[in-house]
Amino acid sequence: MEILKNLILALHIIGVVALLGGVIYQIKPMREGKGRILPAMMHGAWTILVTGFLLVGLQYPLGNDVNNVKISVKLVVLIAIIVIALFNRKRDAVAGWVLPTIGGLTVLNVVLATVWR
Repeated sequence: MEILKNLILALHIIGVVALLGGVIYQIKPMREGKGRILPAMMHGAWTILVTGFLLVGLQYPLGNDVNNVKISVKLVVLIAIIVIALFNRKRDAVAGWVLPTIGGLTVLNVVLATVWR
């Protein structure tokens, strides 16, 4: 069961990399006003959501306690990311605040995951 948890955690981290990497990749186009939501960013966000649910669900059979407040806050942040991305994914160029907000919220989620115990 621990091996399964670690494999899902690896996929979770890959999702974060896809989402944040997509934002970082868009820095130059953002400066030119041509930034957009990449498919990899959407896939990363959905991967984070699915693997996050799986990781929380696996904590119970492993006998670990779950900090439900922390998980709820992280879920709200992720839902905000997904909603912003969904509303802007079909645009050729997104507003100047969209990609920095998605990047900032993604970093916030990483900080919450690592700092909040």
